[in-house]
Amino acid sequence: MGRKRPHRGSNRRGRNSGPRKKPQVLLTGTITIVRPGVASVETAEGTFAVARGGVREAMNGDEVQVSVQREGTPEPVARVRAVLQRATLTFLGSYAPAGPLGAVTPLDGRISHDFFVLPEDECADRLGVQDGDVVEARILAYPARGTAGVVTLDRRVGAPEELDLLMETVIASHGLATEFSPAALAQAAELTGDVAATLAREKNRRDLRSEVTFTIDPTDARDFDDAVFARRTNDGYEVAVHIADVTAYLGWDSPMDIEARARTCSVYLADRVLPMLPERLCNDLCSLRPNEDRLAMSVLLELDAQGRVRSAEACPSAIRSRARLDYATADALLEERVTSDELDCAPEHAPAVAEAIRTLDEIAQKRLELRARRGAVDFETTESKVVLDEQGRPVDAVLRVRTRATSLIEEAMLMANEAVADMLAQAEVPAAYRVHERPAPESLSQTLPALHELRLLEPGDAERLVSGDPYVVQDVLARAKGTPGELLASSLLLRAQKRAIYLPHNLGHYALGAKAYCHFTSPIRRYPDVVVHRALKALLAKRLDTAEQRAVARVLPQLCRTCSERERVADAASRDSQKIKMAQLFANRVGERFSGVVTGCERFGLFVMLDDTGAEGLLPVRALGDEWFFYDETRMQLIGEESGRSYSLGQRVPVEVVGTDPARGRIDFALAGRR
Repeated sequence: MGRKRPHRGSNRRGRNSGPRKKPQVLLTGTITIVRPGVASVETAEGTFAVARGGVREAMNGDEVQVSVQREGTPEPVARVRAVLQRATLTFLGSYAPAGPLGAVTPLDGRISHDFFVLPEDECADRLGVQDGDVVEARILAYPARGTAGVVTLDRRVGAPEELDLLMETVIASHGLATEFSPAALAQAAELTGDVAATLAREKNRRDLRSEVTFTIDPTDARDFDDAVFARRTNDGYEVAVHIADVTAYLGWDSPMDIEARARTCSVYLADRVLPMLPERLCNDLCSLRPNEDRLAMSVLLELDAQGRVRSAEACPSAIRSRARLDYATADALLEERVTSDELDCAPEHAPAVAEAIRTLDEIAQKRLELRARRGAVDFETTESKVVLDEQGRPVDAVLRVRTRATSLIEEAMLMANEAVADMLAQAEVPAAYRVHERPAPESLSQTLPALHELRLLEPGDAERLVSGDPYVVQDVLARAKGTPGELLASSLLLRAQKRAIYLPHNLGHYALGAKAYCHFTSPIRRYPDVVVHRALKALLAKRLDTAEQRAVARVLPQLCRTCSERERVADAASRDSQKIKMAQLFANRVGERFSGVVTGCERFGLFVMLDDTGAEGLLPVRALGDEWFFYDETRMQLIGEESGRSYSLGQRVPVEVVGTDPARGRIDFALAGRR
């Protein structure tokens, strides 16, 4: 009797009737949640975006097992299948009674799960926690599908009226550290700053305390990590750049070092600084305060009459700053609004300090020209800062602009950074190099239509621009300067740039036109500078093959990645904090009218920056009129379908403040006179 055939349309298959489904390949990686609904996972095979809804019960920083879908989507996407190891142990949240339970809502917007305190847990009563208080919660059971998480309360942080809750939310949402470990604080407390003893012990440390040197910083600066001096010579200049010697106190793998490596940088929020190092270091022993002996790492430069570096020498040193100046005072001196006699320093040092400032200013002008000739690309940016009163309430906003004083310090720091990077690169010493790669041709190609329309390209420029020729970028920016298309051209070319990152090997710096570059001048607030200081000391002492240097080399690739990532987090947190305070400031200005310029254009509306404060808000497309506006992505314009009216970057518009949302850092505008 023959085998029965399946009915037509049956789902039954013979043993070899078709290919079997491939078993799913699972990868292990670390998940990063940027904001609710936006996450990525870094695996050994690369970094993948997480599909919508694919985070499941994972939390930021967790080690997870994921599947990756490579077909049917524009880019491969991952989905979390299991959480292998948890990264979040505690979090800050807002407490509220919920019947017999206590509910804790995380301040970190990336944590979208619910957490409860069980009825039998008396932690809230023991700590005196009230409804609405901010608490530190420790996770006892993590959320799973269909079940909430369980926490206990370790600490009452404070009532909402005692805290700036929006700023606490920024800190929590970006995972910023606010407390140092007891071990790190204990180590810091034991430190002593006996400079004389260090000079006696370290024979290679140079005593430069008799040399005149000084600091120039913002008025509100609390830590001073760089001091400078310059003098003219018969055929050029001598420049000294002295940087706080943080590594004299920060031993590798010590408690303070482990903390600094985890933070990687100080974070400058609108109302506070979250330092990388304990205050004992950043505001005391390592701060180059006037008339106090301090340990430093010095770079001594000889320049020719055109400002070119002829020679550079680095050494551990001891210095004594003679004056603490701010940028406003230095600018006033350069503009002859104050004299050397009015400087806040000892009379015998004032003439030398004043002449050094004038010399550094002269050098800065020459260095700017030199860097332009070698292909450096300089994008003009405007930074706005909210001014707060003693209670942290916003009272004003000011624009930070580049001045002669800020430029002379910036150029001195650039010279020192480049000189140190060159020393390390020539000796092939692994360190945290600051690398800025040439823009991708595809990114530059996208700028061509708008640049052609603005008539900023000459024959042959397009091909050279796409190749990343920095001189063409310079030419385009120069032609655009002062024209209505200046902001658009600058924005397009800036968006085409890659972000500078840290790498353990030198690949040069495109925007600076530098063959080698590193960050050396801010070790108080950046860990890559600490890495560079250690590498430089090892090179100078000819101790490159030590156990410590080998240990650093092993972790350096991951350390550079972490520093690059945390830098982005710190920048985002700083921006978010400024936006919150700016929105709070303008909450009292609803109904007022201002003049502004369009700095961004999207399908949903225009971003407008106000002239006097630099505050930026949204002018939604619905506020432009009753007609339909379509978005020209190439030219970054909104164009009215009926009237042909267009709005583009750089265009001036009068606006009225119609509302604010401080929690989202948002200011809403309408066209002035159209309501």
